Amino acid sequence: MSSKNLTQNKKVNKLSLVAKTVTAMLGMAAFIHMTPVHADSVHTAVEGDTYYTLSKKYGISINNLMTANPSINPNNIYAGLPIKLPTSLKTASIGASLIVKKADPLATLKVFTANKVVEAWGKSFNYSKTINVVATAYSADPSENGWGPVDYYGNPLALGTIAVDPKVIPMGTKVLVTGHSHSGLPKKAFVAKATDQGSAIKGNRIDIFIPGSQSTVDTFGFQNVKLYVIK
Repeated sequence: MSSKNLTQNKKVNKLSLVAKTVTAMLGMAAFIHMTPVHADSVHTAVEGDTYYTLSKKYGISINNLMTANPSINPNNIYAGLPIKLPTSLKTASIGASLIVKKADPLATLKVFTANKVVEAWGKSFNYSKTINVVATAYSADPSENGWGPVDYYGNPLALGTIAVDPKVIPMGTKVLVTGHSHSGLPKKAFVAKATDQGSAIKGNRIDIFIPGSQSTVDTFGFQNVKLYVIK
């Protein structure tokens, strides 16, 4: 075979390989375009949010929102609470299949010690003092609640309920809890009220109620947290 024919054959083979590669890539893109990607986005609640307002905002039925968030009391939605948004997403391209979650700008904590003001979730709170405590967590499981899934006063347990030693933190005291880490609690900070107590909660200790199974709540363990006693 002449060198000229050999060169031509190489060019033909190279063009054929390029054509096959492009065809394969187009086929893959078409397959991804047609394939639905199911994912749950997360909405971080702000003051005033309800399942009704979220339903209108995201176009998701109230029933679907409640089904996706079985551990959330519809009457106890407050700033900082993570709420799952059940969605069905379709990618328009390979790049669109990558969903990037941006940090919530409201999920910040600022303390102005000179004025005794703490800012969390876009709201400012005046505080009288701070208390460093060791925190644990409990669920509504019957094995953890001798008097049922209610607090000391008989109110249903809800996010924001904490058990305290009344000698250290008087019953009814409102605090901003900070320094904790658990997927069932708002990030950075959340407002809680001392409406429960227990025989094991003595001294600088608190027990935080977290909705969910006992095994999930138990992952909280022991954590050093800081309380801001707010007015």
